[in-house]
Amino acid sequence: MNKTELIDHIAETAGITKGQANAAMDAFTDGITSALKKGDSVTLVGFGTFSVSERSARTGRNPQTGEAIKIKARKVAKFKAGKGFSTAVSGEKAPAAKKAAAPAAAAKKAPAAKKK
Repeated sequence: MNKTELIDHIAETAGITKGQANAAMDAFTDGITSALKKGDSVTLVGFGTFSVSERSARTGRNPQTGEAIKIKARKVAKFKAGKGFSTAVSGEKAPAAKKAAAPAAAAKKAPAAKKK
């Protein structure tokens, strides 16, 4: 799916025009880009986290000549998929939500003392 197809999908699903969907998509990507430029991360719960990582300078090899080359240090954008997103993509069923078990002492209240 490319950007145009995604915009078409957003417009159809949200019941908005393609122009509005395009504006929303641009605002979304601009928001993430500006946050990452400032060094912040963007977390979309259930979907994933966009962050910036720094790669240190290192020595690489030109695959054609085998010559050693210097690779500069730089910042790179990263995306770590969230649990809900990973589960949906893999086709696994989401685990059932666990209910917190109430302690037995809290479940049975002690009778209130009578005042005389």
